[in-house]
Amino acid sequence: METPKNEHFRDSISTVNSEGKRSWVFPKKPSGKFFKYRTYVSYFLLAFLLTAPFIKINGNQFLLFNVLERRFNIFGFPFWPQDFHLLVISMIIGVVFIILFTVVFGRIFCGWICPQTIFMEMVFRKIEYLIEGDRGKQMRLDKQPWKAEKIRKRILKWSLFFIISFIIANVFLAYLIGGDQLISYITGNPSDHVSTLISLLIFTGVFYFIFTWFREQVCIIACPYGRLQGVLLDNKTINVAYDYVRGEKETGRAKFKKNEDRAATGKGDCIDCMQCVHVCPTGIDIRNGTQLECVNCTACIDECDHMMEKVGLPTGLIRYASEENISKKAPFKFTARIKGYTAVLAILISVLIGMLFLRNDVEATILRLPGQLYQHKEGDVISNIYTYKVINKTTHTIEDVSYKLLSHKGKIETVTHQNFEVPKQGLAEGTLFIELHQSQMKQEKEKIRIGVYSGDKLIETTTTNFLGPRSYR
Repeated sequence: METPKNEHFRDSISTVNSEGKRSWVFPKKPSGKFFKYRTYVSYFLLAFLLTAPFIKINGNQFLLFNVLERRFNIFGFPFWPQDFHLLVISMIIGVVFIILFTVVFGRIFCGWICPQTIFMEMVFRKIEYLIEGDRGKQMRLDKQPWKAEKIRKRILKWSLFFIISFIIANVFLAYLIGGDQLISYITGNPSDHVSTLISLLIFTGVFYFIFTWFREQVCIIACPYGRLQGVLLDNKTINVAYDYVRGEKETGRAKFKKNEDRAATGKGDCIDCMQCVHVCPTGIDIRNGTQLECVNCTACIDECDHMMEKVGLPTGLIRYASEENISKKAPFKFTARIKGYTAVLAILISVLIGMLFLRNDVEATILRLPGQLYQHKEGDVISNIYTYKVINKTTHTIEDVSYKLLSHKGKIETVTHQNFEVPKQGLAEGTLFIELHQSQMKQEKEKIRIGVYSGDKLIETTTTNFLGPRSYR
């Protein structure tokens, strides 16, 4: 099927030329109201990203994703493998939250919150502007032969890019192994942590490659979220959009002429200055409509508003708007789909909050030793052998830990010693015997409840099965 004439831009992406080679994007330095707001948000998120692995709440790292040791901290709450269901619910909430925002506001996450966009536009691109200048100077420098000026500027830029990539890799590592552990590695002898240093250099190389060369290709080619938006967006979704009704009018866009009455000529308010294209970090023309490459960064809104003010036309030709708002002037409506996502999100958050309140700081597990039957002792006493594990999720050692039967009269004896301690954010495990008199058993498999005590304080309860003879009467 032949592509319509005005839709040919969808046959290729803006960063690939007609020969199939990389078309380098030199975006103009943005400025304006939205860029100022994005800068504030970005600096806040950068500060949070760089400090979160070193912030502690009740002795717990604020954010930790230690996959190898299966330890996770989210907002200061420690999660162990036994809490995996809570981690899964948290991740589902994050996905639903992003989906809801995409349905309502399009790719606002990409333009305002995504770490790739923040680092690229607010760190690396600003260094590039500082060293090489704005769009025109960068393009001229790129075409220059490799002489002193170009070599000096490129080496300076690439060196700073490498240093920042190395810092990002260190912070990334702090999220994986812990901030304290990272500091001990930095202050220690590098030869004692060669494998960690190699991993760090590999991550540095990946970040350097992404921000020096791959750049916007991450959003266009690698990121799956751009594909997801095609499923989630509809004509009611608020996006960064060009008002084609006002911009084109009866005779279409045209260059601006001084003292011209555009209303009389039927020309649209778009003066075809191409500034919205020049400022775009992915090199697209927003006037072609919603496109996969658009990350909703709002740079085109600011630039278009600047041009409208210069020529005395109303601002907002490019703005946050839905297709229905542009074509029919319809206001935003809370649709059934948005209500559905909101309800699901509210339910999931409520479930997570409830589970967090019910979650214990100590978790005990007592299991019968596999392959072992009961023992019949003197005085009609039945004995079973078990393995126990007590997990301490807090940041302080729990001392004088012991077990007591809560549901039956009997005795519990640990193999090593009666009372023990559980280290902070650690576990204690061992073997114990439980003894019951035959008269305590109503059936051959009895469910018993056991209390875990720290001194005289009950800190956790658990259940297990106790086996006895069939003929227990």
